[in-house]
Amino acid sequence: MKELFSLFYIFAKIGLFTLGGGYAMLPLMERELVDKRAWMGRQDFLDTIAVAQTAPGIMAVNVAILTGYKRARAWGSFWAALGAALPSFIIILLIAIFFATYRENPIVERIFKGVRPAVVALIAVPVFRLAHAARINWKTVWLPAAAAGLVWIGHVSPVYLVVVAGLSGYLWAVKRENK
Repeated sequence: MKELFSLFYIFAKIGLFTLGGGYAMLPLMERELVDKRAWMGRQDFLDTIAVAQTAPGIMAVNVAILTGYKRARAWGSFWAALGAALPSFIIILLIAIFFATYRENPIVERIFKGVRPAVVALIAVPVFRLAHAARINWKTVWLPAAAAGLVWIGHVSPVYLVVVAGLSGYLWAVKRENK
């Protein structure tokens, strides 16, 4: 029972104090799950993020589900996912109630314009951390850059890129194993 409460509390705290969505939550998740609680190593965290990104749904909730399952099976997944989703749901509900009334207010408009650069920074930090953890360097940076270009400029579905990357990784590992 204590484990379930811990899962709910940790993910609710992360969900409550993070602006910018799933990617902005990654540094807080890493600090809580890897550094503070040592529930997983950095490589496990990176693998969890990779699986969470490829699964359908909200990445932060997917990380919560995977972490919860690892800690306390199905009930752990449930309580961790509820903790991750509930704060956002409540905040969005409150914003929706009041936003219609204050949308045209110049102060509210300025606040939202001021928050945008902070959200970009909150998303950029985990991207660089993930790149470092995935051992992306100046020799391999072309791979994620090409994938981003194909999605952004070429309008290629990320699903195709994930499938091709997964198959390529598998074939590369098999080739290395056979040597």
